[in-house]
Formats: sequence, structure tokens, C-alpha cells
Amino acid sequence: MAKTEYFEFGYLAKPHGLKGAFHVFMDVDDPYEYEDLDAVFVQQGNEMVPFFIEDLQIRENLNLMNLEGIDSLDAAKEMVGSKLFLPVAMLPKLKDNQFYYHEIVDYQVNDQVLGALGTVKEVYSTGAQDVIIMIYLGVEVLIPLTDEIVPKVDKQNKVITTHLPDGLLDVYMNESYDAD
Repeated sequence: MAKTEYFEFGYLAKPHGLKGAFHVFMDVDDPYEYEDLDAVFVQQGNEMVPFFIEDLQIRENLNLMNLEGIDSLDAAKEMVGSKLFLPVAMLPKLKDNQFYYHEIVDYQVNDQVLGALGTVKEVYSTGAQDVIIMIYLGVEVLIPLTDEIVPKVDKQNKVITTHLPDGLLDVYMNESYDAD
């Protein structure tokens, strides 16, 4: 499977105990939807390597996972930080007006005032706010992903409608901004 056929599920945060278990960060809305998971794909370099899950414990503030073949603290330490992926087919279905971030990559961005601007390169979570990274005239522009700034996403036509704040593009396009 190509990497585009997966979504990033989370990552192996740190070892737990001495027998190869992991604290797992799950980047999903409801971890309990995945409590019957029996395998994950671990990104190792450019490869997606499948691992069977021997045990998965999902708790309020702690998720623990044991992977088949990882049975020591040293083996677990080597994998800490590795990203976990699942097939896109495992994503829960969304309502028509909802979307997953990976779905909007390569969508056309059209502003209500400025017209066609560029395409979505990726969506990034800063922690405080999620942003669309758009390529505009060869420059990366960060667009806050809020209902006011991104009022509509047309999945059928692959178009994102924006209402950019005045001066947002100028911040990125002003050459004197880069020189300072």
C-alpha cells in the first residue's frame, strides 16, 4: 500500500515497564473506537511495517500498547517516536460537511474576495490552532483553520472557500518582511 492509503494514528511516546510495552499517543477524537485494534503499521524510514498488537489498554489519560516481537526495554527504546498508521478505510465515516485533514491536500483554495489562490500542501496542528499550508505564488502561506476563515469545503469539487483576513497574504509576500 502507498503511504496515501494510510492515516497517521499516533506515535509510540515512551517505553512502559521492562518488557517492551509503550505509552501510545493516539491522535484521534475517540480512542475507544480503536480498542479492538489488532494491528498497526509503524513507519520505519520510508517503509510501513505491520505489527500485531498483543495488548492494548485505553484509559482516560493513558494508552498502553504491546507489539508482537517487541519484548524488552531496549527494543522499545529503539522504536520510541515512531509514527503509527492505519489504513484509511478504518477511519470513521463523517457527515457531508466534515472532512479529515488528509482529504483536503491538493484542494484548490478560492477566496471569496481574491478568487483562486493556490493549493493545499498540508494541514498542520500547531497545538494552539490547526492551519492549512497553501502554496501561493511559490510561497507557503499559513491559513488558520477556523469556521470564519474557512466557511466551506466542497469535497465533490475539491475546493476550499476562504475569507482571508485583510493583509494575511501581504505578510507572506512582502519582501522587506524576509529581509528583517
